[in-house]
Amino acid sequence: MRSHSLRLVIWLATVALAGIVIIQILWLDKAFRFKEKQTDSSIFIALKNVAEKLLMYNDNPSTLVNPVKQVASNYYTVMINDVIDAKFLEMSLKNELEQRGLFLDFEYVIYDCSGNKLVYGNYIEAEKNAFKSKINNSTLASLPNFNHDNYYFGVFFPKRSEYLLGQLDVWIFTSVILLGIIVFFAYAVWVLLQQKRLSEVQRDFINNMTHEFKTPISTIAISCEVLLKPEIIKTPERLLNYATIIQNENNRLKKQVENVLQLATFEKKDLHLNKEAININDLIRKVIKNIDANLKNTNTQVVLHLSEKPVVVNADSMHITNLMYNLLDNAIKYSKENPMITIYTENKKNGILISVEDNGIGIPKNAQKQIFQKFYRVPKGDIYDIKGYGLGLSYVKIMIEAHKGNIRVESEEGKGSKFIVELPVS
Repeated sequence: MRSHSLRLVIWLATVALAGIVIIQILWLDKAFRFKEKQTDSSIFIALKNVAEKLLMYNDNPSTLVNPVKQVASNYYTVMINDVIDAKFLEMSLKNELEQRGLFLDFEYVIYDCSGNKLVYGNYIEAEKNAFKSKINNSTLASLPNFNHDNYYFGVFFPKRSEYLLGQLDVWIFTSVILLGIIVFFAYAVWVLLQQKRLSEVQRDFINNMTHEFKTPISTIAISCEVLLKPEIIKTPERLLNYATIIQNENNRLKKQVENVLQLATFEKKDLHLNKEAININDLIRKVIKNIDANLKNTNTQVVLHLSEKPVVVNADSMHITNLMYNLLDNAIKYSKENPMITIYTENKKNGILISVEDNGIGIPKNAQKQIFQKFYRVPKGDIYDIKGYGLGLSYVKIMIEAHKGNIRVESEEGKGSKFIVELPVS
C-alpha cells in the first residue's frame, strides 16, 4: 500500500473512531442526566408522601406546599412543623423508597427548629431488594417520639453517585468495549506502521547492499579482463597494479560480507564478552595510529583532549576498538571536506565519558532517535554517495549496552555531530 493511501485510511479510521467516541460520550452523559433527574424526581415524590403520611399519622388536616427542598445533590430537607415519630418516620421512608425501587443507603436526621439543633438520626443500609437498620426490631419500638410542632427532618444519600453509575451498567459495558476497540485499533496502526518502516528499511538495505557490492565486483571484472590479455605479461608493473586492485577489492568485499554476517551476532542475547582491564586513552591513541593512512587520504585532522589520569575499564578490547572505529569512520564519511574530529575523555564518579565530535553535515532532529536502529540510514532519496548498510551505530549501541553503558547524540544539521559514550569503571 502506498504511503498516501495508508495515511488516508488511517486518517479516515481515526476520524470515524473519534466520531463514535464523541457520540458515545454524549449518549452516556445524556443517559446519566436522565437517570439523575428520574432518581431526584422519585426521591421528591417519596419524601413528599412521607411528609403527608406523618401529618395523617398526627391527625393534622394541614396541607403541605412544597415541603421538600434539595439542599445538595444528595441531601434533602422536609419541613413538617409537627410532631415526628422517629419509628413511623423510618418505616415510612423505607416503604416509600422501596416502592419506587430506590434501594439507596440513607441517613435521616430530625432537627429541632426552636433550638436549631439535631436531636436524632439513624443510618439505614440498603441491600439489593431490602433495607436494614443498624438497630434491631426490639430497639425500633423504643425510638423517640418528638411531640412538639417545631420539627423537620433531613435525608442524606451518601452513595447516590455510585447508585446512578450502577444503573448505567449497560452503557458502561459498551463504553469499555469501545475502549478495547480503540486500543486494538491503535495497536494495529502501530504494527502497520512498524511493518511499513521495516519494509522501507529492507528496501533501502537491499539497494545499499546492491550498490556496495556492484562497485568492487565491476572493478574486479574489469581488472580480470585486462589480466586475461596476453600482452599484459610484457608490462609487469601493470600486472602488479591490477593484481593489487583485485586484492584490495576482494578485501573490501570480504569486509562487507563480514559486516552483513555480524547481524547474526547482534541477534544473540547470550553475547559473550571477553572482558579485561583496558586503558581507554591508550586504546584511542592506538585506533588513531591504525587509521593514520585514511586520515591523510581524507585530509582529516584529529584533536585529542584525553583525561590526564589514565582510566581503566573492564571491557572487551575487540568490541571497544571496533566501536571507536565505527564512530571515527562515520565522522569522516559524513564530513564533506577537511574533516575535523575532536575526541574527549573525562573521568566521572562511576565511569568514563568519551565523546567524538565532528564538523560534518549533522543529523536532522527527526532522525536522531532512529540512527541507532538496525539498517537505518538518514533518507536521501535514491542517492547513495555515502557507503554503508546502516549497521555501524546499531553495533555501537548494542556493544555499549552490553557493557552496561549508554550512548547519546547531540547534533544540528550543517553543524556537525557529537556522540557521547558513558562506560562504567570496573
